[in-house]
Amino acid sequence: MFEKISGRIRSPSREVSQAINLLGDCVILVGSSALATSLPGSSGWHWMVFLGMSAGAMLVWSLGGRVLRHYDVWNGRGIQGDLVLTALLLGVMVALMAVLRLFVPSYAAGSSIQRFSVAAVPAILWLRLTMSWLSRREVPIQPVLVIGIGPLGRHTGLEIRDRGDHRQVMGYLQFVDEPTHNRLPAPVLGKAADLEKMLMQHAVSEVFIAGNGDSQRAEMQAAIGVLERFGVPFALPACGFRFGRARPEHEKAVADGYIHYLSVRHKPVQLAFKRLFDIVASSTALLLLSPLMVVVAVIVKLTSRGPILFKQARAGRHGRPFNMLKFRSMLANAEELKAKLMAQNEQAGPVFKMKRDPRITPIGRFIRRFSIDELPQLLNVLRGEMSVVGPRPPIPSEVAKYAGWQRRRLSVRPGLTCVWQVSGRNEISFEEWMYLDMQYIDHWTLAHDFELILKTVPVVLMGRGAS
Repeated sequence: MFEKISGRIRSPSREVSQAINLLGDCVILVGSSALATSLPGSSGWHWMVFLGMSAGAMLVWSLGGRVLRHYDVWNGRGIQGDLVLTALLLGVMVALMAVLRLFVPSYAAGSSIQRFSVAAVPAILWLRLTMSWLSRREVPIQPVLVIGIGPLGRHTGLEIRDRGDHRQVMGYLQFVDEPTHNRLPAPVLGKAADLEKMLMQHAVSEVFIAGNGDSQRAEMQAAIGVLERFGVPFALPACGFRFGRARPEHEKAVADGYIHYLSVRHKPVQLAFKRLFDIVASSTALLLLSPLMVVVAVIVKLTSRGPILFKQARAGRHGRPFNMLKFRSMLANAEELKAKLMAQNEQAGPVFKMKRDPRITPIGRFIRRFSIDELPQLLNVLRGEMSVVGPRPPIPSEVAKYAGWQRRRLSVRPGLTCVWQVSGRNEISFEEWMYLDMQYIDHWTLAHDFELILKTVPVVLMGRGAS
């Protein structure tokens, strides 16, 4: 019952990482089987070996992984535990292949097993180490907010503090009928009614609503409404009681005593493919475009004073700040001049756009027209701060002027391109831009991402809508 009503698992990043591990393992197993059976002078029999080896490896791996909960995001293992379990599964699989070798007494079969082992074992262990390194880089400290300073709220804060899973309680909000005390692991920042103001001022990854009675139900419902409008994940108590020994029959769904919800569609397998694509596409593009980027860097340096790269603070997922990279296309003091040009802003809403911005350098106008100035953002994509496809990351000062419903565009990872880029860019209004981003978030699919990438190519090459 608990699994059916749970909005999502406790750690979306962990869920996506495990999905990437599963997909990567499958690719490695099939690839290792192909390498193992590609012997000189191979015949149809070796194709049968390939099919049998691939099917057998996948069967043993999937069954063993399920029994040992290898891909279970609730297993609580660290990298050491994952590596030990991965090595165990690999050992069992290779041992079973060695036993099957007894029934196929041929040199070809023995050599295939050896080649499979040499290819698969280090590749899967490398994947596990790489994913562990990426997860540590991609999951910085995630600030969470707890509404409720009673026993449940205090216990929740202590549990998050002691768990050590990249989350930190930034503070508490107090229900109207709760007495104040100073035994909390984080400060009380205000009342539950201040939730919207807190979300406008701070980047919050998740909100725990630690209410426990009918007297707080109205405030809890109001908080849920705010969180749904902002697109911020939240968690509700799974039960109004705390237990010492008793456990729910399906403990996975309520491992931390809460049921977690998202206001955006969560597709872990598709998100895993999306992140894999981001890594492969950004690293490949950086390699192929490196000669062009070197030439642009030299021209920027020679034609105007100032640094080659422009680093600008942008709001990432849930408003978390990061430095977005661009080739500098403006004068070195462009940010100072912006205040003097605000009266000439040609875009409605909190964003600033001018078709003939006097701050832009001659070479800057060219590289902006064809989005060449955006190429360094491939590094942001590789580091996990951005994605290839997603709403463009806004400036924090612009976010501060957003209406509540507009902040939901921060509920997903920002990207290089999205619907706005292929719909006229600066030729559409701010309101239309926001609605396009909301439609993307609500109806996101991998197919839609690839469609937007294909549409972006001619828009960039022709420089449509750029300024």
